[in-house]
Amino acid sequence: MNTAYSKELYDRACDVIPGGVSSPVRAFKNVKGHPLFIESAKGAYITDVDGNGYVDYVQSFGASILGHANEEVEKSVAKAVRAGTSFAAPTKGEIELAVKITERVPGCEMVRFVSSGTEAVMTAVRLARAFTKRSRIIKFDGCYHGHSDALLAGGGSGLATLGLPDSEGVTEGAVADTIVVEYNKVPELDESIACVIVEPVAANMGLVPPLPGFLPKLRQACDQVGALLIFDEVITGFRLGYGGASNLFNIEPDLWCFGKVVGGGFPLAAIGGHKVIMSSLAPLGGVYQAGTLSGNPVATAAGNKVLDLLDESSYGQLEEKASYLVDGMQKIFEAIGIKAVVNHFGTLFSVFLATDSVANYADAKISGDSHLYPIFFHEMLNNGIYLAPSPYETWFVSLSHGMAELDATLAAAKKAALAVAAR
Repeated sequence: MNTAYSKELYDRACDVIPGGVSSPVRAFKNVKGHPLFIESAKGAYITDVDGNGYVDYVQSFGASILGHANEEVEKSVAKAVRAGTSFAAPTKGEIELAVKITERVPGCEMVRFVSSGTEAVMTAVRLARAFTKRSRIIKFDGCYHGHSDALLAGGGSGLATLGLPDSEGVTEGAVADTIVVEYNKVPELDESIACVIVEPVAANMGLVPPLPGFLPKLRQACDQVGALLIFDEVITGFRLGYGGASNLFNIEPDLWCFGKVVGGGFPLAAIGGHKVIMSSLAPLGGVYQAGTLSGNPVATAAGNKVLDLLDESSYGQLEEKASYLVDGMQKIFEAIGIKAVVNHFGTLFSVFLATDSVANYADAKISGDSHLYPIFFHEMLNNGIYLAPSPYETWFVSLSHGMAELDATLAAAKKAALAVAAR
């Protein structure tokens, strides 16, 4: 496979962009080699600058749930662009998207739009601290909630990929009120805790589903001490189901963070919650948050159209596709005799090599530290399957993936498994 032009672009990028990339996971540091520079994408496929096509399971880390370059979304975006890309003023599209979210997610009564998941989580934590008049927060080891200082401690995703425990430049004071605990275990809380933030289905240390009882007991523990429960649904929101993970589990947090799907592939995210809490945001209350591009008309046009195109049947289709791949890959690993597990929940899944059980970050690191994923990754890539260049990311199917793509993926997975077994 010729990737010479990607290599040339990467060398040029390294001169003017730190590490040659605008987000660390893209750098291929964990899997070795150079990143592929993407020219275009359509449906289930991406094409690099050298003309190589791949079945894509990154799908903009879950944002492209319909598949790349959906024609109806493109039309909505083009119409919005012709009317103007940014006004720094309210638009009708914001209201329409906010209504769709509040109608789909029981208990989520108001939303405020921002431009990234990091902003959404940062604001949700600020809201929780203001509302409870408390400072301390609890997060779970391996859950990634964006790159704000207070939440980088014990973060998964890119930090895990690069083998970093946290980030340089974050002061001790910034994380002094952050307590990191083990995922899938309910921590002991007291009245000093402002909030507990959790991915209801962890998807940044690979896919790690919640154990039975974990989320209900977490809700109960928060209620007992008056702490707020924040669901980080930047990935799971409108990806796991029509109303997101909270609706699926029938558990209402106090605050939600949405991103990815809700922006339709554009920079858009949202904080949602009960009116009594959300009313603390300026201009109604004293919690300040602002953004020039927040709720811009192009992003809201994309988000509105994506949610319009997703109905209950969409998630049944996605679950069927995910299950087909999970069952097929698990059988491949078993037949070849590789110790591996494919964690699966609804529409989401990921492969863990060198282990047969993953319920938390420590378990996930056993797989990551085995250094087998780079072998698996490059064999899949050489056979036309594009995965995230990290063992700590989740696989995303889209509505554009068909049986031809799924079967091609399983054929490549068999070759990749044999390559792993040879090592």
